[in-house]
Amino acid sequence: MTSQRLFRIHTSLFCSLICLILATPQLLQAEDKGFQPIFDGKTLKNWDGDPRFWSVKDGAITGITTKDNPTQGNTFIIWRGGEPGDFELKLQYKIIGHNSGIQYRSFPIKGADKWRIGGYQADMEAGDKYSGILYGEKFRGILALRGEKTVIGKNHKPKVVGSVGDTDEIQKHIKKEDWNDYHIIARGNHFIHKINGITTVDVTDNDVDMRRDKGLIALQLHAGPPMEVQFRDIQLKELPASRETSSTDGAKKKVVLIAGKKSHGYGAHEHRAGCMLLAEALNNSGLNIEATVVTEGWPKDASILDDADSIVIYCDGGGRHPYNEHLDELDELAKQGVGMVNIHYGVEVPKGKSGDAFLRWIGGYFEEWWSVNPHWTADYKSLPSHPIANGVKPFSINDEWYYHMRFQPEMKNVDPILTAVPPKETLKRPDGAHSGNPAVRKTVGQPQHMAWAYERPDGGRGFGFTGGHFHWNWGNDDFRKLVLNAIAWSARVKVPADGVASAPVTLEQLEANQDYPQPDNFNPARIKALLAQWNQ
Repeated sequence: MTSQRLFRIHTSLFCSLICLILATPQLLQAEDKGFQPIFDGKTLKNWDGDPRFWSVKDGAITGITTKDNPTQGNTFIIWRGGEPGDFELKLQYKIIGHNSGIQYRSFPIKGADKWRIGGYQADMEAGDKYSGILYGEKFRGILALRGEKTVIGKNHKPKVVGSVGDTDEIQKHIKKEDWNDYHIIARGNHFIHKINGITTVDVTDNDVDMRRDKGLIALQLHAGPPMEVQFRDIQLKELPASRETSSTDGAKKKVVLIAGKKSHGYGAHEHRAGCMLLAEALNNSGLNIEATVVTEGWPKDASILDDADSIVIYCDGGGRHPYNEHLDELDELAKQGVGMVNIHYGVEVPKGKSGDAFLRWIGGYFEEWWSVNPHWTADYKSLPSHPIANGVKPFSINDEWYYHMRFQPEMKNVDPILTAVPPKETLKRPDGAHSGNPAVRKTVGQPQHMAWAYERPDGGRGFGFTGGHFHWNWGNDDFRKLVLNAIAWSARVKVPADGVASAPVTLEQLEANQDYPQPDNFNPARIKALLAQWNQ
C-alpha cells in the first residue's frame, strides 16, 4: 500500500473520529466526568409532563404554550428516575418568550395536579434580569438574585453576604433565543448556578426547618404569555452525600491532622505538639468529630486519608512542603469534597503547579516575591459574620503573621476571616523572597487578610491561617477557637453559635509533646503571665 493511500486512510479515520466526538457530547461528558444522560434525545422516557404542552422536538424536550393553548398556572415536566440529593446537573437550554426554570430537590404541591411542584429553581428568561437566579417555587420566594452570594437564615429569608459578579456583566454572556449551558451544583446546603461557565449565584441554606436535602428534578413552563423553551444534553452526576451535620447528631466526621517534621526549635513551629492540642480539643468538644494525628509529614499509609472529611496540615512549606509530591492524590480528594485546612508555613508552596492547586483547594497561598512573613502584633478589632468566627472575640496577638497572600482573582468565593492593617515596620527588611517586594510596598496602610475561608465551586471547603509560629499562642482561647471552628466548618460540621468549646490550655499542656528539649533559659513565668492576660 502506498504512503499516499495510507495518508488518505488515516486522514479519513481522523475526520470520522472528530465527527463522532462532535456528534456525541453526551457520551463523552458521561464517560469523562461521571455524568449520565437522563434524556435520550428521542423520547420522554422517565419524563412526566402534560402532553398538551410537552414533546420532543429537534432532539430536545420542548415546552410550548400559545394564545389558544395556555397553561393555567405553572406546569412542569418531571424526571421520574429518582430524587437526587447531592449532585451536579448540566444541560443546554433555549428560550423564546417569557420565563422558565429547572427545579431540583423539589416536592409535589398538595391539592394541585400531578405536574405542579415546588422547590429550588434555577431560573431562565427571555429578559435581562432573572436568568441564573435561585427562586423558591412555593418555597420562600427569591433566594438569590443574579450576582449575589446569600445565606438563608432561620427566619427563612436570604441575607446577601457577598458577590459573585455584576448582574449586567453576567447577562452579556447569555445568548438570546439561542442555546446556553446551565450548570447546577447542589452539595449539602450549598448551591451554585452557572450559565455558560459564569457563576450566577452562590447560596448557603442555613434554614434548617425548611431546606431540603433531596427531591425531584423538573423543567418549567410558566403561566402567562405564549412561550417556547427547549432542553437538551441533560446530564446528571450524583455525588457522595457530604451534607453538613449538626453539632451533636449524625455520623462522626473524620479529621486527619498532618504534623510536619522538626523545625525551628523549642516553642516555635511545634507541628506535632500543636496538632495534638487541636486534635484533643476536637475530640473532647462534644461534636461529632473524630480527629487523629499523623506525625513526620506525609502519612506512610496514605489510605488514612481516603475516608477523611477534612485534612489539616501544619508543617514547613515552600519547596519542602509535603504536598508538593502528592498533588494529584490530594486533587482527587478535593474533588470528593474533602475539606482542606493549612496552618502557618503550611500555606506556602512554590508558584506554579503547587500554587495553582492551593488556589483550587483553599483559595490562596503564600507566594515568594509577593507575600511577606514579618513578626508583628496584629490587632483583630472585628470578626465577620461567618461560622468560623462564631464565639470568637476580637483579639490582639504577636505572631509571624504572613500577609499579602496570592488569592483567587477578585477574591472569588474567598471570605476574609482575620483582617488587620500591618504597621509600616513590617516591611523594614530589604526586598527578598519573603521579606518584601515592590507589590507589597504599594499596599502600606491597607488592610491585609491573615486567615480566610474558601468555598470551592464543587462545594468543598478550604481554610488558610498564617499564624501559628509561636506554639504558646495556642493558649489564647480566641486564637485557638478560630482554628477549631475552621476545622469543624471544613469537615461540614455545624459550628455551634458560641464556637467549638475547649477547656483553657495550661502551661503543662503547651510544654507537652514538643520536638525539642526545654532550654535552660526558658521562662515559664512569662508564658503563665501571657495565658492569664489572654484568658482573664
